[in-house]
Amino acid sequence: MDHADHGTRCRCSHGPRCGGAPPDGGVAAAALSSRVRPFPMGAEMEALFQQHGMDTRGLDAHMVTVLSCVHSVLPPPPLVSNHAALSALGPPPQDGDDRISDLPDQILRDIVSRLPVKDGARTAALSCRWRGVWRSTPLVLIDSDLLLVGSGSEDLQVASADARRVAYAVSCILAAHPGPFRCVHLICSYHEEYPDLLTRWLQLLAVKGVRELVLVNRPWPLDMQLPSTIFGMTTLTRLYLGIFQFPDTIGLPRAAAFPHLRELGLCCVPMLRRDMDFILARSPVLEILCIQMNALVKHLYIVSRSLRCVQILEAIDLNIAVMDAPNLERLIIWSSTVRDGLPRRVKIGSAPALSLLGYLDPARHTLEVGNTVIKAGTRASPSTMVPSVKILGLRVCFEVRNDAKMLPSFLRCFPNVETLHLESNETYEPTGKLNNKYWQEISAIECVQSHINLMVFYGFRGERSELSFLKFFLESAQMLTKLVIVVSKGTFTSVTEVSSKVKPLFAAKWASKECSLLVLESAFQGGEDKWVLNFETGSDFSTRDPFVCTGALLECDI
Repeated sequence: MDHADHGTRCRCSHGPRCGGAPPDGGVAAAALSSRVRPFPMGAEMEALFQQHGMDTRGLDAHMVTVLSCVHSVLPPPPLVSNHAALSALGPPPQDGDDRISDLPDQILRDIVSRLPVKDGARTAALSCRWRGVWRSTPLVLIDSDLLLVGSGSEDLQVASADARRVAYAVSCILAAHPGPFRCVHLICSYHEEYPDLLTRWLQLLAVKGVRELVLVNRPWPLDMQLPSTIFGMTTLTRLYLGIFQFPDTIGLPRAAAFPHLRELGLCCVPMLRRDMDFILARSPVLEILCIQMNALVKHLYIVSRSLRCVQILEAIDLNIAVMDAPNLERLIIWSSTVRDGLPRRVKIGSAPALSLLGYLDPARHTLEVGNTVIKAGTRASPSTMVPSVKILGLRVCFEVRNDAKMLPSFLRCFPNVETLHLESNETYEPTGKLNNKYWQEISAIECVQSHINLMVFYGFRGERSELSFLKFFLESAQMLTKLVIVVSKGTFTSVTEVSSKVKPLFAAKWASKECSLLVLESAFQGGEDKWVLNFETGSDFSTRDPFVCTGALLECDI
């Protein structure tokens, strides 16, 4: 990509090395490669884009990347085996008796639930004993299991004819099985060919008690409307939607709600702010909200007494305000883009349980705590602090002077941080660097001086501005036990070169005698790791620090 071409710049938080697609030959490209083949948009859709002045060249390929990214963040279905085998202790019986059929009903249902749906249905033909087992088993329906071998079940390259066969089979299963449906993944269909059928599917799933639903459209048309019958699914506990336009919530009955929904994922789903507000208000036990590539929603107001985790992947021109979220523990902004270069607001209002926050980026975010907008030089006070945060992620470009000067102000807002993840970004346009004198003259920062015991510094390039900050940090952090410096793949040509770049740090007078320094090389090139980010670790509350599980630290033990 030509970085001098301002019209094609990637404005995301991963800097100039990040293009509009993963770099060829890299780890991320391999992870996404061939998951989805190009989808011709059709003459009508192409004409519509052209009427709006859009260049449609390359748009098909771009949608391949988008759809691949959507599929990469979907939750995996329950484990089923395409090579299921039954075994038992001891030699097989010699009397020809059917011992398996003598097992209790619950065990037989468990056996059937672990089979692909088409094989589970076939067990009804084994004997009269098995005839009712499939119908009484809470069903797992994964439509990719219905594809013919070799037609795309592994890489999601689904031809239209195969998709039609899958749609027919799904219709038969939904009609034949009385429910409940434990988990349903519908990701292989071209819904624009039969929109009424999708409405019927959702009606059947609502009536038959679906608990988990993953529903993804093939990309054309982009304005494929999600049927409003989705609001009839009152039994849902997990819902992921991909590449649908969210239905208008105006006029819905007052009783419309998701009373049992605990996890919601919205992947490239255009929706208005009022519709997002509606979802949060009508989901009283919602704990996890995941948003990928927000569309139309430019202001996310978090008002929820149940939410524990909000994750946003590729936030686009998005203002975020945590207004009233007493149980919110995690606010994770994995990556963000501001297309006009103007920072968007991230406001922390009432969130007394918030313990993990990141990644904040002064180039893309204006931080507001309470009613105070944090600026360079803002004095720390109780009204500008979020004392509950223990794990903090920041991105900063040390070569942009005004951005780097925001770093101390951001850190002062979180006085009790124990783990700091700091990513050093590159820039198109350096505007000056902060030298050693600046860092020596700033006043004490509470979390640096008294609490941080682990810092992971990503994207190290050995620049003078980076070294100035790291020297300040090592000379101030009295509780620091480990400093991990991560260099992007290919930044340096040898271990000797890396060693020469970090050598100046040993000339500093370290405040902690217990601190160790670890230098690692990431498996990814600069900016490449954003293509393999997902929601899984952030939503896993048994993982204390999901930031250490990201692609940049893949296979690195810290």
